[in-house]
Amino acid sequence: MSTVLKRMVVGVAFTAMSAYSAPASAQTPAAAQPPAAAAPTTPNNYGDPKSWLCRPGGQDACAIDETTTVVAADGKLTRETWTANPNAPIDCFYVYPTISTDPTPNSDMTADPAETNVIKQQFARFASVCKPYAPLYRQITLVGLRRALAGGVPNFGAGVQYDDVKDAWNYYLEHDNKGRGVVLVAHSQGSFILTDLIRNEIEGKPVQSRIISAMLLGTTIAVPKGKDVGGSFKQMPLCHAATQTGCVITYASFRSTVLPPANTLFGKVPDQNMVAACTNPAALGGGSAELKAYLDKTGRTITSAGPAKPWVTPEQPIDTPWVSVPGLLSAKCSSNENASGFLEVTVNGNPNDPRADDIVGDIGAGTNVLANWGLHLIDVNLGMGNLLDIVSQQSKAYLSKKGSK
Repeated sequence: MSTVLKRMVVGVAFTAMSAYSAPASAQTPAAAQPPAAAAPTTPNNYGDPKSWLCRPGGQDACAIDETTTVVAADGKLTRETWTANPNAPIDCFYVYPTISTDPTPNSDMTADPAETNVIKQQFARFASVCKPYAPLYRQITLVGLRRALAGGVPNFGAGVQYDDVKDAWNYYLEHDNKGRGVVLVAHSQGSFILTDLIRNEIEGKPVQSRIISAMLLGTTIAVPKGKDVGGSFKQMPLCHAATQTGCVITYASFRSTVLPPANTLFGKVPDQNMVAACTNPAALGGGSAELKAYLDKTGRTITSAGPAKPWVTPEQPIDTPWVSVPGLLSAKCSSNENASGFLEVTVNGNPNDPRADDIVGDIGAGTNVLANWGLHLIDVNLGMGNLLDIVSQQSKAYLSKKGSK
């Protein structure tokens, strides 16, 4: 396991618990927590719809309202509608990050508010461009990561959490895929698991031809200096254009005003011949461009709630679950002395206009921000619109190539 992953695990174990604001009913006082239980090893039945958070056409975690209020710099509010596409010609397969508040080392197979919230934040919107598949899996929980430190560092790519995702993937391929192209989407723990799944089950095998792209976000993917393949992956290169297929999109985001510190959890690889990959979802070809973010109107992230702040002054009511802020956020791939590759996010706030000048997404606040995490909690939200644009273009390119054969 890499030094970067070890630092990340330590960081998750001691900080993500405090970052998560679970409903009172989901919290258990430390003194009342049951003893740690061994993770069950009986394989899940992925033929049971209850083993999935999302499947096409289901009344499930993806069947939610994704309507958005667009807040212009001049304070004008407009409404952006959204609909799922039941006839999308490709699929998306998603593995969610570390969010489970279960008190055991590995989560159970019951969808709690944490799981449904992360689908809302990171994946449901993809249903407009692809058919959504999101398995429940017995992930290493927030508590499990902390407890595991006493006996070593958990390996996301070995254990029940990896086996569940592999079983879900194999079930999907056998029963649902039917030769369709598929986009892999993941964040944090999910990205570590999918990285190993790609190496073990996809690269060099016939199914690789069906991979439209792998969006591995909130992690560190290594590539040799000056190259786009040969580190974490032997055959799948980084994406450099939205019409390129069979490639990888990856980034970890940091504010331009809070760049990766010496103890950064992302953007650093121990091998001096390698660098951390960064593909800017707003400009795959390089340079800086506008992020098309979709932000929770209440300020909620994948693990934390609020605080809610007015999006415009004087405050106007917003009755949609999402807010878009065109022109407020831009990004470029960057590096510094502590990280060889990361997504540098600039907030272009203007105190002279009525729109809010900043966003939430840090772990901590004010002088207590944990800089080594960057904007990990909103990695996916920040680039959501850009990622969807990429999937749309990659889908067309993939189908065109497939049709010409």
